[in-house]
Amino acid sequence: MAVSVREVAAAASVSVGTVSNVLNRPEKVAPDTVARVLAAIDELGFVRNDAARQLRAGRSRSIGLVVLDVRNPFFTDVARGAEDRAAEDGMTILLGNSDDNPDRERAYLDLFEEQRVHGVLISPRSDDLPRLERARSRGVPVVLVDREAPDRSFSSVAVDDVVGGAMAVRHLVESGRRRIAFVGGPSSIRQVADRLEGARRAAAETPGVTLEVVETSGTTVLEGRAAGEAIRDRAPEHRPDAIFCANDLLAVGVLQALIMLGDLRVPGDIALIGYDDIDFAQASVVPLSSIRQPAWLIGYTAVDLLLREARDGSDFAPEQVQFQPELVVRESTGR
Repeated sequence: MAVSVREVAAAASVSVGTVSNVLNRPEKVAPDTVARVLAAIDELGFVRNDAARQLRAGRSRSIGLVVLDVRNPFFTDVARGAEDRAAEDGMTILLGNSDDNPDRERAYLDLFEEQRVHGVLISPRSDDLPRLERARSRGVPVVLVDREAPDRSFSSVAVDDVVGGAMAVRHLVESGRRRIAFVGGPSSIRQVADRLEGARRAAAETPGVTLEVVETSGTTVLEGRAAGEAIRDRAPEHRPDAIFCANDLLAVGVLQALIMLGDLRVPGDIALIGYDDIDFAQASVVPLSSIRQPAWLIGYTAVDLLLREARDGSDFAPEQVQFQPELVVRESTGR
């Protein structure tokens, strides 16, 4: 059974208020009394309940982070950046994985609100944001991660995915490719939709370039492998000569289907480019070209925005931070 402050006070022959002062303001207590209370704490094995203390103060020292897919190393790097910035202010990150599921997303938001977190960082699954607006109306700062609010009503940290999608397709076109497939989905994920929009814009710039969409139900390696198998099994004249995947996990799956489960050459028969530039991209059997996002910096900056919003309250005007993507060329597109 947990030892209470009252038991520590009795063992040290002091008041409960004195024990509280020793724990929180020891400079106000005589040194010999501090020593006596600390000895009682050590003897009884008392552990202070910081969570309860923080909740009594009105707000915890934790920040909630909800990501779309914790299996994606991109979000792992985002979480690491968020954790590093939070630690600078003595805070911790509570990580939730929505798995692109609206019910799970709502459950994490409810949980974080119940725990009175300092604020919430979230990569929302859609543009439907009333649940986030409710949290903010109750005094919980909210910052969007890897997304922007359509009406710019929330602070956000993201990369220009339309530019990134165009960058990927332009690279393929400049490499001599003309029949390009976009692999990704579902289109309800804003990042996927934006990358496809950029791809379409770039394809329309050059006569003779076609862009087909191979939609997937998710952005995992398995979904990429299924899409790659479908492309591999086509007659040669109906296959694309280049594939742009909405993220690197899809690209890894496509690569497995093309060269590990088939006999196609990358980039000889089909060039391949992904998005995010996760560590797996460089380490794959054919190193993948990719569109790089500064994942760690996105997480770090998002916490910085959230802390400023929590500090300034109603005086804080939402800010949108947008980083530019970067093309990383490797062997999969014929470096």
